[in-house]
This record gives sequence, structure tokens and C-alpha cells, in this order.
Amino acid sequence: MYHIVRRVILGTVILLVMPAIVWTSGWLWTPGLNPSILRPLFWVTETVSKPWGILTTIILCAWFLCCLRFRLKAAAVLVVILGASIVVGQYVKDFIKGEVKEPRPYVAWLGTSHEMDVVQFYAMKGKERGKEVKALLGDDADLPPWLKKSWQNDTGYAFPSGHTMFAATWALLALGILWPRRHVKTVIFMMSWAVIVMGSRLMLGMHWPRDLMASVGISAILVIIACWLTERFIGPLTPPPAEKREIAQREAPENK
Repeated sequence: MYHIVRRVILGTVILLVMPAIVWTSGWLWTPGLNPSILRPLFWVTETVSKPWGILTTIILCAWFLCCLRFRLKAAAVLVVILGASIVVGQYVKDFIKGEVKEPRPYVAWLGTSHEMDVVQFYAMKGKERGKEVKALLGDDADLPPWLKKSWQNDTGYAFPSGHTMFAATWALLALGILWPRRHVKTVIFMMSWAVIVMGSRLMLGMHWPRDLMASVGISAILVIIACWLTERFIGPLTPPPAEKREIAQREAPENK
């Protein structure tokens, strides 16, 4: 468990680098970025959004179970616990959002550029907020229609980032338990995916850097708790002897 925690902490630091640099640089989001850059970022962020996030979850669960087939029972329980942790985390996120009440960057921009009362905006119901965004941006030809629609559908508070929590949780889990199994490509892909998801939330005007940093911290806690519960009540997540032999066989051709 010690080695898993150590790798999760290392992964947390890696994921914090990008938003920390953006935060300390003083960068502030403004609209007007080239749509050819924004659109791919939007596609990446959609891998976490409903309904595609459900498909992403199914694919990741299947792949993790395949990678952990030598510890299938523990892996299955881990996936269930982690899934439950993510659900609980989303409720925690919603509670924190309601307490902190931090406007999204695009909402703050609407407040200054369109003279919208941000406090009154958040006093509205969700559908009413969406209609307000549509009314304010309906004739704005400088913003792509898909981005305006995305804003209309996501009018809640900013802090923390649910998308970041989802992606970072899976990425940290991959680093924690797949790295010793030498699934290096999977770990690199997952960590890269998480960073791009985080970057997309910044570039699309949905979150501030501090939102991402807090979410990564919450994700690290969820992963550590899920792994601890699995090892405490089911069994170890470390590679058993049979899997170590398979890992050695996989690496043998590379060492020749």
C-alpha cells in the first residue's frame, strides 16, 4: 500500500504542475481563441461529460479489469469501490460548489462584457440560467454555436471541477496500480488524457486553475481510500508471482 500511495502522490504532483503554472503566471481566460483549437479540446472534455462519460467509464473499467486479471477479485471490488467513490465525490463537489459559489470564467465575462448581474444570474434555476445565456449570446457571431450551447447546458458554479475529478481519479489509479505491471503506455495515455481534460476546462471558460488543483487533491484522496479499502477487506493489489513471471516474459524481448 505504501508504494501505491507514493505513486499516487507523485502523480498528483505531476497533474498539479500545469494548473499551478497557469495560476502563478496570472493568465486569465478570455473568449476569442481559434475554434480549430477549441473544438478538439471540446471533444476531449466530452469524454467526461454526459452521456459519453458513461461510455468512457465502461471502457476504462473493462481495460483495468483486463490489466488486473491476475487479481481479478480484488480488481473488481476496487472498480466498484472507486465507482462509488466517484459518485460520492460528485455529491461532495456539488456541496462544495453550493458553499463556495464561485462563478465560472465565462459567467464572470458575461457580467463585465454584457453587464449581467452575476448574483442574480445564479439566483435563477438551471434552465432559466441557460435561457439567459442563450439570450445574451444568441447574436454573437464571434463565438462558435457549439460553445454557446455548451455554456447554456453548464451554468453551475465553478469550484471544484467535476470533469477534472473524474479524469484525475482514473489517471492516478492507473499510475498507482498499473505502473508496477509495466503498462507504461496506458499510464502515459491516462495521465496525458487527464491533463488535456484539465486544460480543456480552462480554455473553454469553464474553470479557474485553482478549481483544477483542488479537484486533483480530492481525486488523490479518493484513489488512496479506494485502494486501502480493497487491500484491507479483499486482498493485495500488488502483482502475484504468476503475474510477475508474465511481466518478466513481456520485458525479456525488450532487454535483448
